[in-house]
Amino acid sequence: MTDISVLCYLSGIFIACFSAFLILGKKKKQAADYILAAWFFVIALHLTFFVSFLSGTYNNFPHILGLEIPFPLMHGPILYFYTLCLTAQHPSKGSFLLHLAPAIIVYVLLFRFFLLSPQEKIYIYQHGGGTYRMLRQAIMIAIVLSGILYVMLSFLATRKYKKSIAEQDSNTEKINLDWLNYLIAGIAMIWVAVIVKNDVLIFTLVELFILTAEYFGISRAGILKIAEKAKSDGGKMSVEQAVKYEKNSKSEDIIHDVYERLEHLMVAEKLYKDPELTLSYVASSLQVHPNTLSQTINSMEEKNFYEYINRQRIDEFKQIAILPKNQKFTILTLAFESGFNSKTSFNRNFKKYANCSPREYLKSQNVYLH
Repeated sequence: MTDISVLCYLSGIFIACFSAFLILGKKKKQAADYILAAWFFVIALHLTFFVSFLSGTYNNFPHILGLEIPFPLMHGPILYFYTLCLTAQHPSKGSFLLHLAPAIIVYVLLFRFFLLSPQEKIYIYQHGGGTYRMLRQAIMIAIVLSGILYVMLSFLATRKYKKSIAEQDSNTEKINLDWLNYLIAGIAMIWVAVIVKNDVLIFTLVELFILTAEYFGISRAGILKIAEKAKSDGGKMSVEQAVKYEKNSKSEDIIHDVYERLEHLMVAEKLYKDPELTLSYVASSLQVHPNTLSQTINSMEEKNFYEYINRQRIDEFKQIAILPKNQKFTILTLAFESGFNSKTSFNRNFKKYANCSPREYLKSQNVYLH
C-alpha cells in the first residue's frame, strides 16, 4: 500500500472521529445523533484495523487481533436503528441488543481464539485462518445476509414513514428523505463490494460514505416527527374527550357525521389553503380523534389525508384560475393561493388528478396565464 493510500485512509479515520465529536457537541441532541456518533467511532476503529492489515503493522498489536471480525455485523443494525430514530419509529433499547446478537455470538465463538498466544494469532492471520477457516467462512455468509437484510429493512422503514406522513400531513414535500435513501444506497454498495471480496474497494467506499454521512448527518433538514408536529398543533378537544365522544355513537354513524362536517368545514373555511395543514389540526377543529378522521377520509374518499387535501387544492385552483379578475396573475401565484407551497408539488398533483398539465387544462378553458 502506498503512502498516499495510507494518508487517505488515515484522513478517513480522522474525519470519522472528528464528526463523532462534532455531533456529540451539538446542543440539542436526539437519539439519532448518539447512534450516528457511535457509528462513526465504530467505522473509525474498523478503518484503523484495515490500515494496520494493509500496512502489515498488525504484527505489532497481536493482542487485539480478532476484535474487528464482528464489526461488519454491527453496521447493518446501526444503520437500521439510525433510520428508525430519524423517522420517529423509536425502537426499544432491548431490541437494539437483540439485533446486535449476531455480533455478540461471534465474539463468543472467537473466545478460544482470544486466549491464544500472540504468535499463534499472527500465524492464523498469515495462513488464511488455519483451523478457524470454516468459522470465518460462516461469518462471511452471515455478514452478507446481514447486509442484505438491514438494507431492505432500512428502505422499508423510510417507505413506512413516508406513508404515515401522507396520512397526517398535507405537505409531504417538506419531508425530504432522499438523503437518507442515499445513505442506505451507499451501504448497499459497500455490501456489494463485500460480496465480491475486494477490501480496497470496500474501504474506499467507506471513505466516501463517511463524508456523505458527515454532511447529511450534521446538517440534515426536513425530517418531521409526527408526534412532535401533532403536539404543536394544539386542539379544541383532548384525545380523551374525543374518544368519549366517539364511543357514544356507532362507527358507521360517526364516519358519515364526520365526513359531512369535514366537507362543510372545507367549503366554509377552506382550510386546505394552509400549506402547513395537518390531520391533527383538522381533527381538533372537528372535535374528533385524528384516527377517526383518517378512517373517515379513507372510507369515504378512498384517499389518505395528503391526497384528499391536495385534491381540494386542485379544485380550488380550477375555480379561481378561470375568474376574469385573476387573469393578471401567474399560474404559480394561483397555485400558491390554492394552498400549494412548491411548483413541483402543484404540477405533480395536478397531473395526477386532472390527467393533464395545468397549462393544458387552462387552454381547454380558453384561459391563458403565464
